[in-house]
Amino acid sequence: MEAILVDCAQKSLRHFMHSNAIFISQRLCAQFPSETNLQLLAGCYLQSNQAYCAYHILKGTQMAQSRYLFAISCFHMDLLSEAEAALRPADEPGAEVPNGAAGHYLLGLIYRCTDRRKNAIQHFKQALSMDPLMWAAYEELCILGAAEEATVVFGEAAAFCLQKQYLNCSTSPNSHMSPEHSNEVAARPCMSEEASPRQLKQMQSLKDIATYHHGASILGGAAGQPINSSSSNMSYYNTPSPMVAQLSSVAPPPLCRNVLPNGQNLTTLSTDSSPKSTVNSPIQAPRRKFVGEGKLRKISGRLFSDSGPRRSSRLSSDSSVNTNANSTVVSGNGTNNSYKGGSKLNHMAFRTMAIRKGQSWANENIDEAKSYEQEAATFHIGGQVTSGSKVITGTSEILTLLRVLGEGYRLACLYRCQDALDTYLKLPQKHYNTGWVLSQVGKAYFELVDYLEADCAFSRARQITPYSLEGMDIHSTVLYHLKEDMKLSYLAQELISTDRLAPQSWCAMGNCYSLQKDHETALKNFQRAVQLNPRFAYAHTLCGHEYVALEDFENGIKCYHSALRVDSRHYNAWYGLGMLYLRQEKYEFSEHHFHMAYQINPRSSVILSYLGTALHALKRSGEALAIMEKAILEDKKNPLPMYQKASILVSLERIDEALDVLEELKEAQPRESSVYALMGNIYRRRHMHERAMFHYGVALDLKPSITDAAMIKLLIF
Repeated sequence: MEAILVDCAQKSLRHFMHSNAIFISQRLCAQFPSETNLQLLAGCYLQSNQAYCAYHILKGTQMAQSRYLFAISCFHMDLLSEAEAALRPADEPGAEVPNGAAGHYLLGLIYRCTDRRKNAIQHFKQALSMDPLMWAAYEELCILGAAEEATVVFGEAAAFCLQKQYLNCSTSPNSHMSPEHSNEVAARPCMSEEASPRQLKQMQSLKDIATYHHGASILGGAAGQPINSSSSNMSYYNTPSPMVAQLSSVAPPPLCRNVLPNGQNLTTLSTDSSPKSTVNSPIQAPRRKFVGEGKLRKISGRLFSDSGPRRSSRLSSDSSVNTNANSTVVSGNGTNNSYKGGSKLNHMAFRTMAIRKGQSWANENIDEAKSYEQEAATFHIGGQVTSGSKVITGTSEILTLLRVLGEGYRLACLYRCQDALDTYLKLPQKHYNTGWVLSQVGKAYFELVDYLEADCAFSRARQITPYSLEGMDIHSTVLYHLKEDMKLSYLAQELISTDRLAPQSWCAMGNCYSLQKDHETALKNFQRAVQLNPRFAYAHTLCGHEYVALEDFENGIKCYHSALRVDSRHYNAWYGLGMLYLRQEKYEFSEHHFHMAYQINPRSSVILSYLGTALHALKRSGEALAIMEKAILEDKKNPLPMYQKASILVSLERIDEALDVLEELKEAQPRESSVYALMGNIYRRRHMHERAMFHYGVALDLKPSITDAAMIKLLIF
């Protein structure tokens, strides 16, 4: 009865029938109250987004998997201290983190949310080392600015780890089989009728170990139930990794250590094999293979046709040593001494040499056997049957892809945006033309202040994956800067209709109202985004921008600080604080916050320009000019640093240099009214009134802001 209930609950979970899974799991726990079954019930609640139920069910449990599920519940409920205590009990400081790579990743998230960057980095790296395919951990490292180059992370060590995971540890053909087939195949014989009792015993012991490692459900179920045991293989919260997901406080036996794919281990090869059964006889190498007709075939043959007998035959009997009187051995001085059988010393020397040679032969044969078996054997991975050679090729292809994606994402997080764009271009077209990659491309163009290209990339991503909201908050900001009010309004309505509970949707709506200068309504939309996801840093920053627009500087500061508590590398919040203090003429504070933003994003021409402005206000004009030069080099299309440079030169009475800069800027930006206004001021100081009036007139014709227009008119009259 227990096994049937477990199977029914897990089938319901696979079919996303959460209410049915919860009901069946409740009956299971009522009839068979055990911690393992409580794990299944808690897992049902977690999958139906009822973390609070799982929290109360698992509170006080002790098994490793229970603690992991309890930690997930606490994390969703923002009970971070309890989540940490579940994964790292205070009374067991040296205990292993449950669930291997997934547990370390969760612990890294907890440390990141509690502003313990060093510990977070350590656990994200640990998760990656245990499971190289845990992209989420590498993504977090990139966001923290602590990721190694992707060529290192997804290199040879990662390939070895994956091959070890999928080849060496796949001792049971059912370990990765789909639930529909595992019961059928589990009942079939794994060895041929000719297999010896010793081989059958060894295969059974391996099967027991593999069952312990793979067969037990991490969500629950009766251990050792013979009925529908395959359904226990469905691990909803497990991440494939070399670390064993423990179901009890007892550590599992070591897996896949000195184990050959044919079921024999090195100890058996060296000590247990009889010389009568190995010398001058074919070595049996049965391999288990999934066959559609319902049989598992044994593949036998002579694997070592070109090499001598195994090491065990040479160690077990003197008969394996050639004692022919005509045989010779090489002595230490390089001369050949005939062995005549009368010298015990010569006999021992010959025997030692033969043993050493046999050892080297055995090692070579074992390696050859492993390589042959791994490439020729079949494995069941993800419900598919594949050969060992395809597994090796597949891991190589996956890691090659991740190296490009990872390096591009790492460079983007370091704001080396042009390098990131160049890296993404190395992807195959079928991967480049996906929603996620195109969104990353759009973000890179956004950081480069190339809003037209960013809009094209985001629009293409939207066409390919209209259901995805990845990067749509940034897309709405791009349209805001382009003043595309119609496109922005359409995007906001589409996002709201797609998912009203996503913060990106409400950020787009807020940007739409902000473009219309309706800052109060925009603020309400941004606050809605924060309410939906308090850990969405960009929404906090947008709230801060709207408060500043409403001249509510106190609340603006609070919002920027909230964004930085979520993500200390969110340079937009540092920039927002710098601008706020610049408006308040608190130049020291302004310079500090612009400098923090610059340290995170040293290639932003806009940040450099305002940093130079703050330095100039602090009478540090030499540093300000150097910063402006750097800003101009970073983005020659940005007129702001050139204008600020001219202003600084005017204040230093370097008028001719200032005019040269303004003339160059006028050629590049002929419709910037502020350029003509500043040139008018210079000519007015030089008492060149006609030229001054001409430039003031042009500035007014270009329709400057109301404030600038009033100042120009005051200077004219």
